[in-house]
Amino acid sequence: MKDGRVATSTRNGNTADHSGDRVAQSAASDTGTLGKAMAVLELVVKADIPLRFTDIHALSGQPRGTLHRHLSHLVDEGLLFQRADLAYEPGLRLLSFAHRAWSRNDLRRIARPHLDRLHAETGETVHLGVLRNTEIVYLDKVESRQTVRMESQIGRVSPAYCTGLGKAALSVLPPARLEASLARISYHPFTANTHRSQTALVADLDRIRQRGYAIDAEEHEAEIRCVAAPVATGDTVSESRGIVGGISVTGPAYRVTLCQLEAWSERVRDAANAISRDAAVGLCPVSTPDA
Repeated sequence: MKDGRVATSTRNGNTADHSGDRVAQSAASDTGTLGKAMAVLELVVKADIPLRFTDIHALSGQPRGTLHRHLSHLVDEGLLFQRADLAYEPGLRLLSFAHRAWSRNDLRRIARPHLDRLHAETGETVHLGVLRNTEIVYLDKVESRQTVRMESQIGRVSPAYCTGLGKAALSVLPPARLEASLARISYHPFTANTHRSQTALVADLDRIRQRGYAIDAEEHEAEIRCVAAPVATGDTVSESRGIVGGISVTGPAYRVTLCQLEAWSERVRDAANAISRDAAVGLCPVSTPDA
């Protein structure tokens, strides 16, 4: 041993340094542990009701001892809360994280003037969303002043394959990333108009690329329609290096006809293109002079 490193003798008498292997193994172990804990956290956060240990165990497939440790750590950190009936629900610390992430999000700041303008022009609810895996996360909205309007929440997630925002975002993904996303989609029929197969979705995405906007004709929620256009900036090949999402105008079907959506499509597309251009400048890395 020298300099605190571990060395072993090889057959030819030389020594082999295994310190790098051990560091790599430790890092891989830490990453795996974090990933499993995050999977548990996500299960509880996405559930509509508090989950008991047996529920989480069945859903996660993790060993009971491992799951107990993850749950204990998440509760200790305030990310989960264990109720008196021993069921788990999201912890209040998540609200702090969510608020900080939302308030400091540059894309939301850049897009907001365009959302306000689109809302003023249409009078309906305008959404900004970003693609995460096969779901759309609602990042911001300007709500309609009408009494009857779509109920939505910032931070809410919806399936990409049956929402205007999601389909618009999927339409601009590079081929390899789109193929990977399509392979992970399960086609649940939310309404009579929901796409039920990859073939139907791909055909719709082809139409969206040709015209530059997407229509959601009551595909995710009955009596709700929207028109959406894609927003993309950065290296869209990787979710970690680029942003893919969209903006939409949404309203109840009795008030927002398909003809009305078509009439708004150019405004929505122009606003989305403007956000993409502004984001390309506002979100680009700041270059620093060489030392």
